[in-house]
Amino acid sequence: MTIYINDETIERVKDSCDIVDVISDYIQLKRTGTNHVGLCPFHNEKTPSFTVNQSKQFFHCFGCGESGDSIAFIMKKENLDFPQAVKLLADKLGIDTVEVRVNDKYTQERQEAYNINKDAARYFYRSLVTNPKALEYLNKRQISANTIRGFGLGFAPESWEGLYRFLLSKGYGSEQIEKIGLIGKKSGNNGYYDKFRNRIMFPIIDTKSRIIGFGGRVLDDKMPKYLNSKESIIFNKGNHLYGLNLVNKHSNRKRILLVEGYIDVISLYSKGINYAVASLGTALTERQGRLLKRYGDEVYIAYDSDTAGVKATLKAIDILLKEDVKPKIILLPDGMDPDDYINKMGKIEFEKLFLNSYNHIDYKILINKKKYDLNDIEDKIKFTTEVSKIIKDLKSPVEQDVYINKISEDTGVSKEAIEKEIKGNKIYNTSVGNSRKFRDNKQIISPIKSEITSGYIRAETDLIKLMIDDRDYYEFISKRLSREDFSSKEYRILYDLISEQYENNSVLEIKKVIEATKEKGFKEDFIKSLVDTKLKYKPTNIDQILTDLINTVIINKLERLRREIIKNIEDLEKLEERTKEQNNSFRKLFLELTDLNNQIKTIKQE
Repeated sequence: MTIYINDETIERVKDSCDIVDVISDYIQLKRTGTNHVGLCPFHNEKTPSFTVNQSKQFFHCFGCGESGDSIAFIMKKENLDFPQAVKLLADKLGIDTVEVRVNDKYTQERQEAYNINKDAARYFYRSLVTNPKALEYLNKRQISANTIRGFGLGFAPESWEGLYRFLLSKGYGSEQIEKIGLIGKKSGNNGYYDKFRNRIMFPIIDTKSRIIGFGGRVLDDKMPKYLNSKESIIFNKGNHLYGLNLVNKHSNRKRILLVEGYIDVISLYSKGINYAVASLGTALTERQGRLLKRYGDEVYIAYDSDTAGVKATLKAIDILLKEDVKPKIILLPDGMDPDDYINKMGKIEFEKLFLNSYNHIDYKILINKKKYDLNDIEDKIKFTTEVSKIIKDLKSPVEQDVYINKISEDTGVSKEAIEKEIKGNKIYNTSVGNSRKFRDNKQIISPIKSEITSGYIRAETDLIKLMIDDRDYYEFISKRLSREDFSSKEYRILYDLISEQYENNSVLEIKKVIEATKEKGFKEDFIKSLVDTKLKYKPTNIDQILTDLINTVIINKLERLRREIIKNIEDLEKLEERTKEQNNSFRKLFLELTDLNNQIKTIKQE
């Protein structure tokens, strides 16, 4: 008999392994935008043409044409058959593999479970179409007959043994039916009863179109609102998403929307939103987070706006961030869920919600704003403290700088105070006096590591201030930065004006600079703030401070170029077929990107 790895193990391996980690064991990969690139391990090349898409868990070589998932890579690289490749990956992941023989007991049990669920779904569907009350419930929610058939919806009647007797008549045994949670034992082991009664039934279907379980929604308030199948040989609710089978079949996978309930998914689908899924009566799990990452380039969350919905949204955000997914959150009007909104407003209005969605940082800030009254001093302090914790977790200095400015504007709390809160209230020290000459400072200031305020905007501002403050600082900066290195148009103009002053005079005449800026449309307060504000740094070697500031500005310039190249690469990747010239451009862009990455890395290590 043929030996193979059971389906459950294969799915666990696919869900648990990251293709970037798998391939990185064999070749060096570098991140470029949403992809990773490297030299192909299957043919000789000098220019990288081997790309790995982490979100889709897929590799492709533009040189030799090899492509596939993690298992396909291992099969090709290690010259293994499919079961051997799965076993190798499973061993690395610490997953026990179960080798299964065709038609063995385990396979028979799984197949019988699928068959029982399939027949149960037929029973529920027939019960629905003959029950006016259940049909009325669905009609009120604008769920059509076509949608009912498409999702295989059904109804579990109030009968205590209707389903049980039906399945017995099909030849299934009581023990097998009870194992997958459709029936339960009566007290005293005196027979069995139907678990699902007086409920709209939602078959839960996997991506291979097999019914693995059911969800049931009660028609009255006498019982718990929702009831799901218990976990079984074919069903683990934390490993699946309701509606994923249809996303897999119909969606272009550019976008995936996470909602709370079965009805939300169905209503959205019936109105043309075919990329919605729901977690199965539980908070989002890590496995479900990986599925969202795999099936959607962009992940949106549209949970209810009540307290429970907010709590679930925050947890889902944290789960997705661990998977390197930055979700966006859709806010619905209070008291409405996606089902309510799309039925009332329609598809066009619903899709507008995506344009007004919040990134995960803005959402967390918004939730905190709703918790506190910013007109109350105590609440303002609590709000700023909470939000500072959120900003502190941001890895990008630029992002930190943007949000520090935003919170300062919202609260009136100074940027300096927020920065201190983020840094753990580290004490900033006295300023470098502008009466001291650059060469003198080098001799008397102790060599403590400099701590520069994060953010390229602040770095550019500080450099302009230092150029105004002292000619020696100007000489140091102008040898290392040109006007084009500054991202701000205003600072490029100021750079020219300051340079002109120092070229014609031994000292800077600030009045002339102010007059010149007025002529160019600058507000007087803008230049005065640069002149009057004293810089505050820790006592340290000033040339190191200047070098750090200059490096921050240079890195920002290189990052701008890097983003532009990545965008061009992504535009080329979207093409189904590329000309020879486009392939040459593709390789050239990768080389430029590699060079930029090396430059940035070198500067950061200085």
